[in-house]
Amino acid sequence: MTDTPLADRPCTPSGPGEPPLAGKPIGPLLAQLPGWTVVDEHHLHRQFDLDGYLPGVEFINKIAALAEDVGHHPDLHLTWGKLVVTLYTHAINGLCEADFVLAARIDRLAR
Repeated sequence: MTDTPLADRPCTPSGPGEPPLAGKPIGPLLAQLPGWTVVDEHHLHRQFDLDGYLPGVEFINKIAALAEDVGHHPDLHLTWGKLVVTLYTHAINGLCEADFVLAARIDRLAR
């Protein structure tokens, strides 16, 4: 395990044929992401509570720019007062370290 903070690690999603993370490797990564949950060892989930609709649009725009920059795209669901982010690597239909890295970078944007 590296001492490098998640948000500072490379964000390189796994490709087809690589196995998704499962079991024990998930715990130490998730422990670095307060507010996030892992659902069925398949995807990361977090709800951000916001003050209205436009702050959510602004946050989505920041996330979209980040996602384009790293080539890894979360699912985003915006309603008034909240933004739900779901992350997993579609190519492997599950989690890889890049999902946790992107979650940490999204948390940085939220500050």
